[in-house]
Amino acid sequence: MKNLLFVAIVAVAVITSCKQPAKQNDTQGNVFFLGTYTEGNSEGIYKYSLDDDGNIHPLGLKAKADNPSFIALSKDKKALIAVNEVNRDSTGTVKSFKVEGDTLTLLSTASSGGAHPCHVSVSDDGQIVVANYTGGNIGWLSVTSNGLLSNLLSVTQHEGSGPTDRQLAPHAHSAWFVGDDIISCDLGTDELWIYDKLFNLKQKVKMAAGSGPRHLCVHPNGQWIYVVNELNNTVTRVSNQTEGWKAQESISTLPDNFEGFSFCADIHISNDGKYVYASNRGHNSIAVFSVDEEGVLSLIANESVRGDHPRNFALSPDDKFLLVANKDTENIVVFKRDDATGLLSYTSEIKAFSPVCILFE
Repeated sequence: MKNLLFVAIVAVAVITSCKQPAKQNDTQGNVFFLGTYTEGNSEGIYKYSLDDDGNIHPLGLKAKADNPSFIALSKDKKALIAVNEVNRDSTGTVKSFKVEGDTLTLLSTASSGGAHPCHVSVSDDGQIVVANYTGGNIGWLSVTSNGLLSNLLSVTQHEGSGPTDRQLAPHAHSAWFVGDDIISCDLGTDELWIYDKLFNLKQKVKMAAGSGPRHLCVHPNGQWIYVVNELNNTVTRVSNQTEGWKAQESISTLPDNFEGFSFCADIHISNDGKYVYASNRGHNSIAVFSVDEEGVLSLIANESVRGDHPRNFALSPDDKFLLVANKDTENIVVFKRDDATGLLSYTSEIKAFSPVCILFE
């Protein structure tokens, strides 16, 4: 009888285990793509899932590509657009991939219009702008509903320089669709170059000399943008006024007692517009800012990224987690985010080859 009872218990356990697969297979959670540099062990674009507990699960290599250092999705999320940050015959390329289930399929390739494309944005109506860092210009393309890229439509060349040895020429570092405008951050000229959607230059906003504007994020009200300045480690609020965009106050991303070498990289804002986050490479931290009713920032914390060179990071779509891509230590670190305070707490991490761009699907 005891033997029969033991067999019955084992049978129930086996049946139960078959009905309850391992947690990482049971809940995929949020999924994201990872753009990388491919000079080392990386082969291109990878995919991961983030579960409800803040653990990352690798889903494998999804597309081979050369230095897909920045990636973006079309509005319907059926096409992924990636730059190839290379300098072949003085120009880089842009690729589009079909997103279908768990696969990426190459659809088309086009010129970026300049050397070392480092950022790409896609508008709701399928316009594409590419920032070419070494080329110091913006390439303009479009993408069809089927995910096919147009040929290069136009190239807008920036001109000018800044006071530091990294600003001897224009360096377009990013370009963004903001309302009816396209705003490009140029690290080399210390300016925001603002265009309409017909590629016409509308305005240039002068930033602090030697600041090196790199990336921006947009407040939910659409009237303020926050520009992270790579070279002087600050964030500048820029407001949209009747006469155009105007630079307002700036605030340091570093604690007062820091004396080392550091450069800013990326910036994001919470969905409710109450907190802004910026990454410091060197200090290796995420700066956490609160936003008051006037849009003014206050630094409330610097959270260690538990790695080196946080080139890019992302908030999960529900704002519950913040994921940091540490390029030099080749790890992605997950922090849980407190909605009420904006503060971050370490949750988990995973190794990843040369991670440089996290894009949630």
